Amino acid sequence: MYHIHHLNSSRSQRIIWLLEAAGAEYQIHVYKRDAKTNLAPPELAKIHPLGRAPVLVHEGKTIAESGAICDYIARQHPSSGFIPPENSDDFNEVQFWSHYSEGSFMPSLVTSMVLEKARAKASPFFVKFIADKIIDGVMNAYFGRNIQQNLSFVEQYLQGKTWLVGEQLSLADFQMSFGLEALYDAGKLDSLANMKAYVERIRETDSHKTAMVKMGLAGG
Repeated sequence: MYHIHHLNSSRSQRIIWLLEAAGAEYQIHVYKRDAKTNLAPPELAKIHPLGRAPVLVHEGKTIAESGAICDYIARQHPSSGFIPPENSDDFNEVQFWSHYSEGSFMPSLVTSMVLEKARAKASPFFVKFIADKIIDGVMNAYFGRNIQQNLSFVEQYLQGKTWLVGEQLSLADFQMSFGLEALYDAGKLDSLANMKAYVERIRETDSHKTAMVKMGLAGG
């Protein structure tokens, strides 16, 4: 039995999808973000010293970081095909997308989200004016360009493809899903047909539908 410690509106939702797709037995332990700080509650620190989600507990092992968790689960279920044979080109592609997700794709998106939340909270007017100038400058100088470059790269790559690597779901799809779903829900993919269709295909899989229902029932 896998125990997934899940924080609402977090990367851990893709872990639940992966567990469901692997046909694993799992239990979801839900934690709620602090309403003021949006941070994880202190109870998570009792599971892992970093006090963040997701955290996976399985057979006496406690594993943090979503990339490491996804890799661990996929290796526990070799018949799933989520990780291709190591001597194949597909293996290298899956490794790329798994690392690209957290190393290049997500950081700029998360930074942009944090900056926009800071912009929304800035007051009174003169403070907001200064905050807008600073945030616009930071986004224009780096993060905005980086996000656009990533979106263009993924959009072009998905042309003519059903899944990121090969003809079935792989670790690459689970790893990339969270960021792309967040963009989809925010309406950021409306003009990016390949990525929009890709997210819709993800959400049409039985495993994703079931995982989201279970996560909702658990309070995630």
